[in-house]
Amino acid sequence: MGIDTTRAILGDLIGFPSVSSQSNLAIIHYIADRLEQAGAEVEVMPDVSGQKANLFATFGGAREGGLVLSGHSDVVPVTDQDWTSDPFVMAERDGRLYGRGACDMKGFIAACLSSLDTLREAAKTRPIHFAFTHDEEVGCLGAQSLVKLLAERPYKPRLCIIGEPTSMQVYDGNKGCCEYTVHFEGRPGHSSAPDKGVNAVEYAVRYINRLFELRAALVARCPPGSRFDPPQTTLNVGALRGGVSHNVIAPRAELNWEMRPINAADMRFVKDEIAAFVSDTLLPEMRAIAPEAGIATEIVGEVVGLEPMDENGARDLVFALTGQNHAGCVAFNTEAGLFQAIGMDAVICGPGSIEQAHKADEFVSLDQLSQCLNMLERLGEAR
Repeated sequence: MGIDTTRAILGDLIGFPSVSSQSNLAIIHYIADRLEQAGAEVEVMPDVSGQKANLFATFGGAREGGLVLSGHSDVVPVTDQDWTSDPFVMAERDGRLYGRGACDMKGFIAACLSSLDTLREAAKTRPIHFAFTHDEEVGCLGAQSLVKLLAERPYKPRLCIIGEPTSMQVYDGNKGCCEYTVHFEGRPGHSSAPDKGVNAVEYAVRYINRLFELRAALVARCPPGSRFDPPQTTLNVGALRGGVSHNVIAPRAELNWEMRPINAADMRFVKDEIAAFVSDTLLPEMRAIAPEAGIATEIVGEVVGLEPMDENGARDLVFALTGQNHAGCVAFNTEAGLFQAIGMDAVICGPGSIEQAHKADEFVSLDQLSQCLNMLERLGEAR
């Protein structure tokens, strides 16, 4: 089709307020209708609530060697952001298309939907699949369920292009994202008799200190030549809440922290080390005074990263499509590592810049969309 069709489709997509806290069914059915009209085999996969769904569609049938074009349908909220225009009505100014999700990542989805004739033709060489998910912004929940289904199928796609906003640059690595909330239950008492209570805040602080020790260990574990910035796995303490008053032993505390691992080994290392510290040190001390004391960890989200590999067919394909010959790594998380985890080669490349994502007046430029359309157009030429 072309840039005019892409612009029109993007306007439609932005018009769906598919914030992660709301249903995405309307936008998924819009995408499904366009794919079905183009002759694709379409599956809409609702989640257990029935209010969210993934979409998986195919040109070229179920056979080996397929390529997935992947994107997420949800967007972040616009609450407390100062937009120049309605965030859910696309506006065009100075060669830029504005609206929530314009670059993250409805621009890529619009480019795919406006290229269906080309992609149907490309499927004569290899199957072309489309994976559009729900709830990426809150833990990649849709993609986690989708890849489980793909892994069970007799014919699994081989390559995946994730169209996150990279200014159409090629990235073959991204850090994972693991978020945890830890609940500490102590025993209250008068502050004048600290030995008779268990101060939940104090134990939370000791937990944090152990995280700081692990942070130093992760620097030492960082492999030479890591292409991430910063190069090592990172830990962040986001929030600590607890206590009642100045003179009361804190009965409860809640700690929020996250980890951005560069590989699965670091992720296991941190989890094993902190679990051992809890079970071998903190809990025995707490329960020696208060048997009812406890520490419970809530996993908010655990998403593996995309680990850079010497051999990556998806990266090499995008090199051929775009003429680039260098791939970078990014610190933000994507769904790419989930596809890699089931044996697929994955790469990240899409229109728009991450610098505009999640902000007021989010935009994607027409030039970036044109570059994406050119990449998709060349898929029919690639072998």
